[in-house]
Amino acid sequence: MTAPDREPGMRERIAVACRVMAARGLADGILGHISVRTGADEVLVRCRGPRERGLAWTEPADVHAVGLDGAPKHPDGLGGWSVPNELPLHLETLRARPDVTAVAHAHPPAVVAADLAGIAIRPIVGAFDIPGARLAAGGVPVHPRGVLIRSRRLAGEMVRSLGDRPVVVLRGHGLTSTGATPEEAVLRALSVDGIARLALAVRAAGGVLADLPEEDLAELPDLGGSFNLEVAWRHETTRLAAVPP
Repeated sequence: MTAPDREPGMRERIAVACRVMAARGLADGILGHISVRTGADEVLVRCRGPRERGLAWTEPADVHAVGLDGAPKHPDGLGGWSVPNELPLHLETLRARPDVTAVAHAHPPAVVAADLAGIAIRPIVGAFDIPGARLAAGGVPVHPRGVLIRSRRLAGEMVRSLGDRPVVVLRGHGLTSTGATPEEAVLRALSVDGIARLALAVRAAGGVLADLPEEDLAELPDLGGSFNLEVAWRHETTRLAAVPP
C-alpha cells in the first residue's frame, strides 16, 4: 500500500526516468536510483522491491515516500520495499540545495573511466550538445572518495564537492545529477556521459582535448526548455518504448 501522491503521476515519472537511465547505460542491473522532493518533508525515491528485477524494470510501485529523516511517510511503512543504501546521498543533497527538486544517482562506466584516466568533463563540444557544453563550461566537480555514500557524514562530504553545480562526478563510483525535474536530472547525466565518451574516444585516437573557444560558447543559442527538455525527453521515452529492456 502506498500513500497518495502529493504530485499526481510523479511515481510514474520517476519510474520512467529510472528505465531511461538503464536503457541508456547510465546504470547496470540493480544499480542507480532517483528521488524527487514533493513537499517540505516528503521525498519520493526508487526503492528496492520484494521482487527486485533491476532498474530497467522499475514500476511506480517501486517508488515510495520518505521524510528528510529517511523514515517512511506511510503509517504502514514501505510494505516490503527497502530504501536504497545510498538514500543519504539524496536527502543531504535536497537538504543543502533548496534549488534542487530531483536527484539522480548512476554509475556510467565512461564517466568513471574518464575520471580515473585524469580526463575532466570539459566543454570540448559545442552545437553537438548545447546544454552539455554549457554545463561543462560551468565546471563539473569531482568527489575524490570512491565510497558507498550511506551515511549523512559521507553524503555531506559529497554535497560539499557538488557545491552549487548541477552534477558531481564520484571517483571510482559514478555521478550524482540534480535538476528541477527527474527528467532534467537524467538528461544532465546523459550529457556528462556523452562528453566522457567523446573525450575517451579522442584520447584513444591520439588526439588532444581542447575546450571550445569562449567566442564559440558565446554563440551557442538558448533553444528553450521546450526543445532542450520536452523534445529531448519525448525522444527518450519514445526510444524506450521502441527498444524494450
